[in-house]
Amino acid sequence: MSTTRKKTSYTREFKNSVLKRLEEPTNDTITSLSEEFGVPRTTIYQWIKKAETDKNKTPINHKTTSKWSSEDKFHVVLETASLNETELGEYCRRKGIYVDEVKTWRDQCLKANQAIIEDPKELKESLKAEKELNKKLGKELRIKEKALAETAALLVLRKKANAIWGDPEEE
Repeated sequence: MSTTRKKTSYTREFKNSVLKRLEEPTNDTITSLSEEFGVPRTTIYQWIKKAETDKNKTPINHKTTSKWSSEDKFHVVLETASLNETELGEYCRRKGIYVDEVKTWRDQCLKANQAIIEDPKELKESLKAEKELNKKLGKELRIKEKALAETAALLVLRKKANAIWGDPEEE
């Protein structure tokens, strides 16, 4: 039993209307349009690719948010800055993103300029002090290692002497 698929052909007007729905200001998602019209998502992706190569037009936003550039995320933050919670939710549904993502991006944008910039002169002085402390501790460690090695050698010699001549306390 073989399964044959009937190739459905769509009119140019229909394709253009679907692609138009993907553009601003509606910005429906590919998944929602696929379900609405009964067109496979892969077909819509092919239409997008063909439309982008046919015309030198701005690409339609169909990337997952993990692949968005920081510029795209910043534009979303700018567009949603004045929206209330309801409008934000509606905007996110149109774009196919989560409200939490937008809030995270907004926080990242706010924190981007809050970095504490330290004075290079203070950093150099601090580095110099740390190097001096490191040098002092290294010297102290070498002295202690030598003392430990000397003590270990004396203990070994004492054991050997006691083995040869016997314990001095026994006499």
